[in-house]
Amino acid sequence: MADKTTFEIPEQMRTFADKSVDQAKKAFDDFMNATAKAVEKSEASAKSMETGARDVNRRALAFLEANVAASFDFAQQLVRARTVEEIGKIQQAFLQQQTEAAQNQSRDMADAIGKAAAAIQQQTKK
Repeated sequence: MADKTTFEIPEQMRTFADKSVDQAKKAFDDFMNATAKAVEKSEASAKSMETGARDVNRRALAFLEANVAASFDFAQQLVRARTVEEIGKIQQAFLQQQTEAAQNQSRDMADAIGKAAAAIQQQTKK
């Protein structure tokens, strides 16, 4: 019979290997937790962006509708005008109204965009 020598792994080596595996597992778990948190933040941020974009789009559509309605009203007034002077007054009033509307709409849109940006920023801080 051949002499079989058993090779036993020293306790220190097994302890070291066990600790190394535990440390690697912990590092992987930490990595996965950080990744999950990053995904959650990006999803929350995407939801905030979606909500903000939806609000901005709705406001833009409302502004478009109001501006088109004002343009049709202006056209109807022009068609009904009887003199060149009346056309001038109608046009002047329309330009003044549209300038005010543009200022108000710009301010409102800036506020909506600012709120959407703040919501996104707040979500990314969580």
